[in-house]
Parts: sequence; C-alpha cells; structure tokens
Amino acid sequence: MTQDGQSTEGSRFYALDAVRGGALFLGVVLHAGLAYMSPPAWVVVDAAADAAVNPLFFTIHMFRMSLFFVLAGFFARLLYRKRGAAGFFLDRLKRVAGPLVLFWLPVLAAIITVAILAALKANPALATQPPAPPPALTAETFPLTHLWFLYMLLLLYAVCVPLRGLLAFIDSGGALRRAADGVFGFVIRWDLTPLVFGLPLWLLIQVQPQWDHWLGIPTPDKGFVPNALACAAYLSAFVFGWCLHRNADRLEMVRKKGFLNLFSAVALTLLAQWLGGHQAETDAVTGGAWRALYSAAYVLGLWSWCLGLIGVALRFLDRPSRFWRYVADSAYWVYLVHLPLVMLMQYALLDLSAPYFVKLPLAVFGTLFLSLLSYQLLVRYSFIGAILDGRKRVSRKRQPPATTATV
Repeated sequence: MTQDGQSTEGSRFYALDAVRGGALFLGVVLHAGLAYMSPPAWVVVDAAADAAVNPLFFTIHMFRMSLFFVLAGFFARLLYRKRGAAGFFLDRLKRVAGPLVLFWLPVLAAIITVAILAALKANPALATQPPAPPPALTAETFPLTHLWFLYMLLLLYAVCVPLRGLLAFIDSGGALRRAADGVFGFVIRWDLTPLVFGLPLWLLIQVQPQWDHWLGIPTPDKGFVPNALACAAYLSAFVFGWCLHRNADRLEMVRKKGFLNLFSAVALTLLAQWLGGHQAETDAVTGGAWRALYSAAYVLGLWSWCLGLIGVALRFLDRPSRFWRYVADSAYWVYLVHLPLVMLMQYALLDLSAPYFVKLPLAVFGTLFLSLLSYQLLVRYSFIGAILDGRKRVSRKRQPPATTATV
C-alpha cells in the first residue's frame, strides 16, 4: 500500500479509513459527555448532569484509544514500506510533530479560557479574588492536553521503527519474521488476539499499588513520560496493527468474525460495568480476585471492540464512499480543534433549561458543525490541509481527493 491507503495492486483499505474517521469523531461524543456525567468529572459542570451518561463514557473510553493505535500501527508500516526509515521519519515530523508543536499553545490557551469562564459562572465571587499563580511546568506536569496522542505516536515511532530495522539486520534471511507471521496467523485464526495482545496490560494492572478501575487506562495527558498502563496498552495495539499490515491477508479472518467480536465486546462491557458499578468512582481500588476478574473483562472487552468494529467495517464499508472519504479527510482537523469547541458549546448551553439528552446532542452536533465548517472553509484546500493530509490545493471536482494515513 501507498501512503494514500492504496496497495501496490491498486486496492484501498476503505473500511479502515472509515473506522479511523469514525473513531476520531467518537472523541467529540466522549468529551461532550463529560459535562453531563454524575458525579462531576469535568471543568464545565452542567446542572443537567445525570448518571445515565456514565455508561456511554465508560464504553467509548474503554476501546477508542486502543483502536486508534491499532490503526496507527497498521498505517505506520504502510508508510514505512513506501518511504523507508528516513522518509518515514521526515513525513512523521511534518504531519505529527509539526501539528503537535503548532497547535499545542493555541489549544491550551483556548481550554484555559473556557475553564476560567466556567469557573466564574459557577462561582462569580472568584472575579473579585486575585488569580492563583500558574502551576510550574515540569517534566511530570507538562499539560499535553488531548494532543498527547500525537506525542505518544512519536514515542512509538521512535521505539518501534529502529527496532524493526535492528530485527531486519539480525534476521537478514527472514526466517524469524516468517515464523512470527505463522504465530500471528495462528493467533488470529483461533481468536486468541485479546488474550495474547491484552495479556501485558492485564498483568501490569495486577501489580499496580492502586488503580482507578472505572477509567481503565489512565490518560497520559500530563508529563513527558507516559504512565505504565498506557505504554503497555498502546504499544501492544500499535504492534498488533503493524503485524496486521504485514499479514494483510488475515484481514479476511477479522472480517468474518466481526459480529462475533462485537457480541463479545457488548457482553464483556456489560459485565465490566456490572462489576465496577455505573458510577464514576473516584476511589482507587487495591488488588485481589475482584481486580483480576474485572480487569480481565475490561481488557478482553477492549480488544473485542477493536476487532469487532474493524471486522464489521470490512464487511460493510470496504468500498468507495464520498461520505466516509470526507469523514476520514476531516478527522485529523476535527481531532485537533474539537476539545476547545466542545468546552465552548458546553459553556454556551449552561443556561439552557433542558435535560442531558437534549444538551448532549446539541453539544456534539454544535462542535461537529463548527469543526467541519472551519475545515471546509479554512483547511481542506489550504496549506494547513497540505500539512495535515499531504494534499495540495486541488480543483473542486466530483472526484474526491486522496487521503493520507496520519493516525
């Protein structure tokens, strides 16, 4: 496959484009729901908050980022095969490191601004008090915001690509890699992926002194050294995606078992929620048999969602579609700008007297409208679009422009 998502034979992984774009849009739903959870879990707290929103957040948070990293590993090998190591790193510097550096400060400033407005609305007396001094930025507290995903990708690239080169040097004849391909095929064929690739995360959970079970994998949005659970989860997902691209013929097995994996994902998610409770508990839990059972349901459910969504997409969406092409094209921009816009919509809806099931969709669709409008008018055919998607300005024809695999 080329960087555009096309194989050397001319085919294209349309389904994975759709999954990638759809999963990124789920981030809007996830972050919009934070204001309406009970107990409060966000800087913007709405009076319409209800515990009924908690299972929605729990389910999306369970698998969304791991799914991203599976696709990131898949498309990383795709790009590596086309560009080689040097070309790969130059491309990633432009399309991943560049946006991280350029967007971090504006995004952080916008988040802080809306957070201050929300705090003043909740407690107007704060306006008469001197502002608190800003916290010191250290390697442990540096706020990556939601752009931590790009930072984590850069770390994975820096680790996995050189290791791949070292392996190729040691295994010059390819015997080790062919053996690994055989093992990988066996794992896929016999539905062992959740067990094999979920095992590192499950084992690491068992040895944590404390673990906030409801949040599962702690979000590594602060500090330059990601937490151990995030490293285990996302490295495993990235490696799986890389191996899946190397063995792309195994996608047919994933497709055939898509509904089975989705059924397992739903059952395991319900089991995990039943074991953990529907409330977003703040008290961390210690180890024991309960943790082992709950974390098994959580990790197996996580991987079942990833495999199930990819499999079902391969069954129904593996064909050209202008809609899904546009979703995939716009997803990177929506990811970059959505969080401040979500917070702005949540803030704007604070005075609206309506239940959560009215406000939450308004926050989601309002954010998507602003994100996509700015994408269409300011990004799609601009130099920003060229940086994000590798696309130069093109004429507005019926033919959709090619996308690049950024994540």
